[in-house]
Amino acid sequence: MTLSRRGLLAAGGVMGALATTGAGPGTAVAAGRESGAWHPRVRTGFERLAADGYRLLAGQKVGIVTNPTGITAGVQHIVDVMHPDDRVNLTAVFGPEHGFRGTAQAGGSEGRYDDPATGLPVYDTYLKSGQPLADVFTASGVDTVVYDIQDAGARFYTYIWTLYDCMEAAALAGKRLVVLDRPNPVTGRAALGPVLDPAFATFVGRREISQAHGMTVAELALLFNEEFLGARPVELDVVKMSGWRRRDFFDDTGLPWVPPSPNMPTPETAVVYSGTCLFEGTNLSEGRGTTRPFELLGAEGVDHRWAAAANALELPGVAFREAYFAPTFSKFQGKTVGGVQVHVQDRDVFDPVRAGIALLVTAKRTWSGFAWRSDNWIDKLTGNTRVRTMIDAGADTDEVVGAWEDDLAAFRRMRREYLLYR
Repeated sequence: MTLSRRGLLAAGGVMGALATTGAGPGTAVAAGRESGAWHPRVRTGFERLAADGYRLLAGQKVGIVTNPTGITAGVQHIVDVMHPDDRVNLTAVFGPEHGFRGTAQAGGSEGRYDDPATGLPVYDTYLKSGQPLADVFTASGVDTVVYDIQDAGARFYTYIWTLYDCMEAAALAGKRLVVLDRPNPVTGRAALGPVLDPAFATFVGRREISQAHGMTVAELALLFNEEFLGARPVELDVVKMSGWRRRDFFDDTGLPWVPPSPNMPTPETAVVYSGTCLFEGTNLSEGRGTTRPFELLGAEGVDHRWAAAANALELPGVAFREAYFAPTFSKFQGKTVGGVQVHVQDRDVFDPVRAGIALLVTAKRTWSGFAWRSDNWIDKLTGNTRVRTMIDAGADTDEVVGAWEDDLAAFRRMRREYLLYR
């Protein structure tokens, strides 16, 4: 891989304070609380950009793609911090799915409006890509588009495809794009699961990455630009974090968690999400409408046999409890259903994608009512037909997982070149 000089500078930490390092690995997260000042071990890309006086954005009209997760360590929204600061000329905000201020549920957005707090124009980017999104950037009058959104680490979590679409559109519009990095909440240690077949490209998977990518948004931006936008790359800068280690889960960072979407309430949700979100492609509830989405799974007629079958597989780091719940919305709204609760006991050895496959296999074997969604949404989530067809043919968990190993190994080799944190 050959990065431009700009890309290399960005990858290494751009200019002055952006090249400084954070506290060492031994720093205790609790120390900040005990001293009366909150100093997380990890500094986000935004914190480093601001500490450097926004020099990377000097002389530019700036628009920012963000949502409620775009906050400082002191839980102020970065738009509210940047807007009154004379060192940066913030002129527009671009809202993704769920909206800039986060008022919309899944599959919704806030539309075009002026933000009451700042007066800034807010443009809706949801479901826009290519030239229509480029036209939005052009109409906004910005010179540089900044991206700062917390990811969940899974291919089908749509904010990374908002990033991809914004990169493609910024290139079309002749705009520069700057990515402010944030942690992958489930570590950056490993890529897991099937790699998308381009024939199944949708907004839950635009390009050929694995189901759990094990990368930060800045790393993904570098990969997207080189591997997938090579014919027309965007002028790209990334601002690294300091203090983040690839083995860190979100609660190791000391940073505040804001739900990046209504059904991602805690970092623990993200730990299981890349596997259990597959139940969106079935007639079982994936736990939407409960306080434990993606940890609670079930349907009417499911009983204790499912948890017993899943536990019999002895998957590392996880146990399954027979559970009953009544979703307040989404599938089975207001009805009591049976199923399982996923209890991650050792997240260092837990493989969420394997667990998701195991739960699909055992659900089909223990509940006669099991069915895929009629639109074969499962194929969009897994990025291929193999998972569905193999499970239908009676394959066990190891056989399904083994079917993607060659593709995954190739993606891991490609991914390695773009990793910014070692």
